[in-house]
Amino acid sequence: MQESMRSSQSSTRPSRWVKRFLPLIKRGGLVLDLAAGNGRHVRLLRDCGFAVRAVDRDTTALSPLAGQDCEVCRIDLETGDRPEIGGDYDGIVVTNYLHRPLFRLIADALAPVGVLIYETFAVGNERFGPPRNPDFLLRSGELLEAFASLTVVAFEQGEISVPGPAVVQRLAAVRGPMRSLPEAVNSEADGPN
Repeated sequence: MQESMRSSQSSTRPSRWVKRFLPLIKRGGLVLDLAAGNGRHVRLLRDCGFAVRAVDRDTTALSPLAGQDCEVCRIDLETGDRPEIGGDYDGIVVTNYLHRPLFRLIADALAPVGVLIYETFAVGNERFGPPRNPDFLLRSGELLEAFASLTVVAFEQGEISVPGPAVVQRLAAVRGPMRSLPEAVNSEADGPN
């Protein structure tokens, strides 16, 4: 995770948004955790039976998670023209990370029925803490625009108070037709953390 994206929302607990929409991903499928940070979603994905490819520019915290069901890749996503993240993913998870040039690459990396679960900070968050730089804050409806080629399952944007005050934007989308919504997840964590 980029230093500029660190905030009080960072946590070792999985995001409630991610947990809610994981059931949309093909059981046992291959999931990319993009900008995987400390591995909180890698652990969740493995525990749910997915094969995981964890990508980050700093893999120190991820290396111990590498194994049969988890490939850890050190990739600086913000250098070069087009980072090699692979493709044909049944799911892609992105939290607390924003690098707009990757939007197209992310959508293209999904398998024909792949699921994107995205959650990060939005304009207005600068009132509460980092990130404050507009380069790291989504504009209103930006995820909807960026992933218009996908079928939106759920979208939220606005101010949250749990686990701390922040302004966020969240998207769950699929490549292909609409699917049934998963049940809500009971959790104390409500924001990108």
